[in-house]
Amino acid sequence: MRDLSILIPSRNEMFLNNTVNDILANREADTEIIVVLDGQWPIEGLPDDPRVRIIYHDESIGQRAATNEAARLSTAKYVMKADAHCSFDKGFDRKLMETCQPDWTVVPRMYNLHVFDWKCKKCGQQWYMGPIPSTCNGEKPCGATGEGNFERVMVWQPRWNRKSDYMMFDKDLHFQYWSGYRKRPEAKGEITDLMSCIGACWMMERERYWFLEGMDENHGSWGQMGTELSAKSHLSGGRMVINKTTWFSHMFRTQAGFGFPYPNPGIGARAYSQDLWRKGKWKKAVHPLSWLIEKFSPIPTWDEKEIELLRQEEKRK
Repeated sequence: MRDLSILIPSRNEMFLNNTVNDILANREADTEIIVVLDGQWPIEGLPDDPRVRIIYHDESIGQRAATNEAARLSTAKYVMKADAHCSFDKGFDRKLMETCQPDWTVVPRMYNLHVFDWKCKKCGQQWYMGPIPSTCNGEKPCGATGEGNFERVMVWQPRWNRKSDYMMFDKDLHFQYWSGYRKRPEAKGEITDLMSCIGACWMMERERYWFLEGMDENHGSWGQMGTELSAKSHLSGGRMVINKTTWFSHMFRTQAGFGFPYPNPGIGARAYSQDLWRKGKWKKAVHPLSWLIEKFSPIPTWDEKEIELLRQEEKRK
């Protein structure tokens, strides 16, 4: 039995090889990586390493289903889901496992990942990553045009000034960052309760993952993962926490050239999520959703009127 299996659902990911090599370089426990190539081979080859296992599907099964499939292959004590465009702290796996309790979902501190710069071959100037340029975008543009005049220069470093510790979901169960929470007394300390997460990196015991019924594929391929993890973790009687003693950094795929590889689930995932949690339909919950809202109150958009509406919904379940 290994200590940890890192589950990476991947579809047409440009930096998957970098992510896998980063994990191998920074692991300090008996940690393996299980990559699911969901409908496409990787853009770059993956390392031939006994700690890396690869599953390939010629047709996409979706991010949630791929995460569950990787978890079924694991025999490790812990499982961690990670996106395919992340870097990690030295010893991140050991640091997370040392403090994790059996009923916890643990999320490391998150930084934005500076993956690459563009470099103009004509003048040598570099600028921050973005869509494939058609003209020189240096501080003093030299006038070079055409894609062939520009090349990527790998940086692969966290942006230390872009840190995110706390997240939430609003009254519509929509994910939001929650920077204001860090000022509250209950947010002080190395390990504190976390209302929600972005779903890019989280860890728990493997038995706990299956007790929580894995990732609910009725949501669709993706969307609402942070809300699902939050609700299952807290409402089952456990906790979702942030461990600030370690970190990962994450590339946000918001620009042409490295956008999200799955179709947008639209309103379907959120509608399913609202029906599931607001109406108390998850059978393993020992608390209603209103309990979680009250635990973290005050929460932006969750005023007393909204909380009372939620209580009324719960009574009608």
